[in-house]
Amino acid sequence: MKIEFKRFIDIIGSITGLFITSAVFIFVSLINYITMGRPIFFKQIRPGLHAKPFVLYRCRNMLDIKDKNRSHLPDEKTHTGFEKFLRKTSLDELRELWNVLKWDISLVGPRPLLMEYLDRYTPIYT
Repeated sequence: MKIEFKRFIDIIGSITGLFITSAVFIFVSLINYITMGRPIFFKQIRPGLHAKPFVLYRCRNMLDIKDKNRSHLPDEKTHTGFEKFLRKTSLDELRELWNVLKWDISLVGPRPLLMEYLDRYTPIYT
């Protein structure tokens, strides 16, 4: 009963959030495309419920540029003004409402960590 109610709240919350923020999401995607090009979205594999992997979607908020040794540059060089604004306002995370609707994550709960942390999970987390 508890899980069904939480799932109901997740569905209502994510649909409402997607509907209300759709204009903002389209605007952010358009500015992202203009300032950084393709891809607009950042995809990353994360562990979900029972450590089942899923694809987490977010708006891209960094330039993918490297130095001559093909090493990543520091954040100061990979973030433009708009990308800093996206991170500061968490607008880059609007796309995660789709993951909530798909039931990969929940509106309320722990943030999904990176896959490399799975070996540190205790049985209570899986």
